[in-house]
Amino acid sequence: MSLWTRSLAARFICFTLLSLMLSQAIVFFISWDEHGQAIRKAAKGEIFSRSASLARVLEATPPSLQTDILNASNTSSARYWISTNGLKDASAWREEAWERLAQPLPRMSFAGHSVPAEVRPDFARNTASSSGASSQWVDLRPEAWPLSRPAKFLYLDDATGMGLAVQLANGAWLNTAFAKPAQDGFWTSKSTLALGLSALSLSIIAVFAARGIAQPLRRLAVAAEAFGRGQEIVPLPETGPDDIRRTAEAFNRMQARLHRFVDDRTRMLAAIGHDLRTPLTSLRLRAEFVPDGDVREKMLSTISEIQTMTEATLAFAREDATAESTRTVDLSALVESLCDDLAELGYDISFSEGQKISYSCRPDALRRACRNLVENAIRYGERARVSVERQAESVEITVSDDGPGIPDSAKEQVFTPFFRMENSRNRETGGVGLGLSIARTIVRHHGGDIVLTNKQKGLQAVISLPALEGGPPPPISRPVAVAKDVASTLEKAGPSSVATPTAAIH
Repeated sequence: MSLWTRSLAARFICFTLLSLMLSQAIVFFISWDEHGQAIRKAAKGEIFSRSASLARVLEATPPSLQTDILNASNTSSARYWISTNGLKDASAWREEAWERLAQPLPRMSFAGHSVPAEVRPDFARNTASSSGASSQWVDLRPEAWPLSRPAKFLYLDDATGMGLAVQLANGAWLNTAFAKPAQDGFWTSKSTLALGLSALSLSIIAVFAARGIAQPLRRLAVAAEAFGRGQEIVPLPETGPDDIRRTAEAFNRMQARLHRFVDDRTRMLAAIGHDLRTPLTSLRLRAEFVPDGDVREKMLSTISEIQTMTEATLAFAREDATAESTRTVDLSALVESLCDDLAELGYDISFSEGQKISYSCRPDALRRACRNLVENAIRYGERARVSVERQAESVEITVSDDGPGIPDSAKEQVFTPFFRMENSRNRETGGVGLGLSIARTIVRHHGGDIVLTNKQKGLQAVISLPALEGGPPPPISRPVAVAKDVASTLEKAGPSSVATPTAAIH
């Protein structure tokens, strides 16, 4: 069942072999009865012809030679004898016929040479085999067989067994009994070998056919997974059957359209951030001339906050526009070097060493996501404990702190761009509220996610990355801009998301 659900070739082979077995069964049921009828018809014609010839010979020879002629005419499947006391009823004649067929052929001498007797094979006589045989004699008209006189005929069993009685000129009856062992069944060595060779050849053809279909689908799946992780892949080859080719064309068009959309949104975001600099500078200059000192300080504080947010957005868009190739790195070493750098700056941070984990990613972007989580843990939880572990189907980077945690209702809101909680985990103002949003966007473009969990003491943030299968993804030219999630959510954020300068989440 595992192979059936995972392999297209296995399904093709199963369907092919099932079709082969069904076709063979249909052919067998259709042709087997016709085959038996043809054999019986041929045997019947042979018995009629031999009996007619033997009757002519016996009538033309002296009675003293008839016994030798009958013995010479007997074969392993036919017996001939003459009855002078009239013809018996069908049941008694049938019993006598089976007894004569079961007897071995007598020894015969020809010109001093002795020919060993040929033993007649044992005929299986049972009620089932003769249940369908005619119970009474059937009169044969002269036009139904070679002689111009009538004869009597009956079947010995449901197979090839049959009997014939024809009256000679002297009034005696020439009796003929014919039977052959049951014909070979359908499953002979030759038919089994032929069926096996047919199944093998069809299975090989099915494997190649399945590979021809599965390879483009596998290539499409790998490309879609890489594209979902934020990579720009080379266009898929638009070859093969129409259905496969149209699928590849649709995927390539989708990739190009998304690239254009993301590039346009990123450029628009950068342009907005750039164009806001001039009016903000003008507002700052005018605020300097406000005579009321308290009003002037509030205005300058608000303008500074807006400018900080604008600069952060512009820096994010500018940084994301820089191309970064995907490459395989030691993920544990990457996170450990980040922790060492922050520890040298005097932060309380510890890293639990684990096994070496090779992972294909965009290391600079992933390092930035980890840094944002670690800095949040240090800022709002006093210290950070970091570890990297490989799970069955994922790689997890865990960042824990000793802070008060966050309300369950805010676990998703903290990932919204520019969102800052009203009740901060620290009385001091944090950043602009892009840190967690950027971190989750980067992680999701690697195919993973970030989950926040409150512990008995502190908050635990877990970066869960999918375990890569089949090696690194295909070559890329540049990453898809991770700012597309931020750009789309900026429109939804609105003024309410920047309502308070008290930042709880960087």
